[in-house]
Amino acid sequence: MRIKTKISIAIISLLMACNSKPKEIIKQEDDAILVKTTKVETADYKPTLQYSGMMASTNEVKLSFKIGGIVSKIYVKEGDHVSKGQLLATLNLTEINAQVEQSTQAVEKAKRDASRVKNLYNDTAATLEQFQNVQTQLDVAKENQRIAKFNLEFAQIRALENGTVTKKISNEGEVIAAGSPVFIINSASNNDWVIRFGVSDKDWSVLKKDDAATVLIDAYPNKPFKGLISKKAESADPYSNTYEIEVKILPNGEKFASGLFATVQLKASAVKDLKLLPIEALAEADEKKGFVFILNDDKKSVKKILVTIAFIDKDKVAISSGLENINEVISDGISYLTETSKVKIAE
Repeated sequence: MRIKTKISIAIISLLMACNSKPKEIIKQEDDAILVKTTKVETADYKPTLQYSGMMASTNEVKLSFKIGGIVSKIYVKEGDHVSKGQLLATLNLTEINAQVEQSTQAVEKAKRDASRVKNLYNDTAATLEQFQNVQTQLDVAKENQRIAKFNLEFAQIRALENGTVTKKISNEGEVIAAGSPVFIINSASNNDWVIRFGVSDKDWSVLKKDDAATVLIDAYPNKPFKGLISKKAESADPYSNTYEIEVKILPNGEKFASGLFATVQLKASAVKDLKLLPIEALAEADEKKGFVFILNDDKKSVKKILVTIAFIDKDKVAISSGLENINEVISDGISYLTETSKVKIAE
């Protein structure tokens, strides 16, 4: 019995010794984070960008009076079509007519003074300086008369070209300051319709003038229109910190109006030799900088790499630098990783 007991104790001790080592191995393997890797693609890539905005005319004009005064008569309303040279509004002319009459009387008096002094000068009863002074006064009076007549001419508003009154800002009887808009008029041309919107600096960098665009207008569902980038701002808007893009639309026989809502899809010019990754591979991002994880040579530890982001398009991240000579990045499990993490590649 003693021999059997000793054998049993020995077997149990042996089993415990054998089981202790695998437990340590399992624990080490359990500490490893399961990850998956993705191959880095190199390609010339054309991102598709989408923005929206309101339709407007490139020939949108704000019309105003050259001088201030009381609005006497407005002859059109919003939505009216106007022809070039058509009278749209006038000021009350009582004050301006009085100014014209004053300037006319001042010219007549200056002419009489000049004539009288000229005769005296010819008779050597007046000096040359006196004669020159009255001539100057006559010239000044004539210029004041010209200003008054010019103001009289622009105490009315006429259409500069054929178009549509999109907005009437002032009404009859209002006192209006010089230069304050009274109407906003869009040209009636069929080929001057645009959509303007602001884009981020990343999108601005990949867009070029004359890049093609597809325009979808709510008023014409299921009918895309062709467009192209006609203008690209060279500086950011100080209020929105975005860069304005102007897309010209080809109406293709349809009638457009100012204020129509449209969605613009832009196909940017190709960006050369970009590294493309799934967006899940991006561990961190701050504007144009980001981080990804790669496997070290031992395939059990990781390294954090700084990369430069060209742009993000849907589920793809385009990297312009930082992944040179790197073929794979970790795409799954990165939310649990640090630079000291131990990893295991998932089957």
